[in-house]
Amino acid sequence: MRILLFLGTNMAILLLVSIIIQVFGVDQWLYNSTGLNYGSLLLFCAVFGMGGSMVSLLMSKTMAKRSMGVRIISQPQNSTEQWLFDTVQQQAQEVGITMPEVGIFPSEAANAFATGASKNKALVAVSEGLLYSFDKEAVKAVMGHEMAHVANGDMVTMSLLQGVLNTFVLFFARIVGHIIDRTVFKNERGNGIRSFLISMVAQVVFGFLASIIVCWFSRYREFRADEGGAALAGRDNMILALQSLQRDDQPVQMTEQLAAFGIRSANLKALFATHPPLEKRIAHLKTLV
Repeated sequence: MRILLFLGTNMAILLLVSIIIQVFGVDQWLYNSTGLNYGSLLLFCAVFGMGGSMVSLLMSKTMAKRSMGVRIISQPQNSTEQWLFDTVQQQAQEVGITMPEVGIFPSEAANAFATGASKNKALVAVSEGLLYSFDKEAVKAVMGHEMAHVANGDMVTMSLLQGVLNTFVLFFARIVGHIIDRTVFKNERGNGIRSFLISMVAQVVFGFLASIIVCWFSRYREFRADEGGAALAGRDNMILALQSLQRDDQPVQMTEQLAAFGIRSANLKALFATHPPLEKRIAHLKTLV
């Protein structure tokens, strides 16, 4: 969930920045008398690519709260909320980070996420469906999993990866637009409105492809977070939590979104999955001593 919000925000920011740059003619210094200056273009793309990723990271908590309707627990209203708050507080002490904000969001589906600009300014949130229908030991393991994401600095690491990918997405999209404008539409400098429109289309396509790398990285980090959850709540409880998620059998949001893009192949869906299959995660945990 946090990955989908991050990717969506990042792509929207890049598109908005590209439009603003075009409207105000900021990118004209990228061209010289012979055409595109590739050195200046790479620097330009690095600044705005990394910048867009960092803005997405800084906005992550606010976006998550608003989009998911997260209610922050400042004063626990019942024994369950008090238990949840105390559990996260204890886990924060064990992994050596500042106590994150703890929230609950309205959803019957069993879900939880962690996000934030740094490990000491994080948010961990759990759905009502998970909190009130799962065993406490399973909930504790799920929260341990999310706390491991925070302690491992996964959002910051992913933002750096996304920033590098943004740089190359912008770089190659501009080059595609420039080349087509010069060769097909015979614009000598290759910086016309057609170049901009083509680069915007290429930017969306390349951004979509770059998300495959981000999703692969996310799947890899899920195994690390499972190990962290097992360390905090016990391996058997982490396995119990994953088995409970299997029984819950809720449809995956990412699958629905991919269907909207016409992606129905199981292999293609696997490329864009942000989490490994639950059976693989359980099998990995069983190999741990």
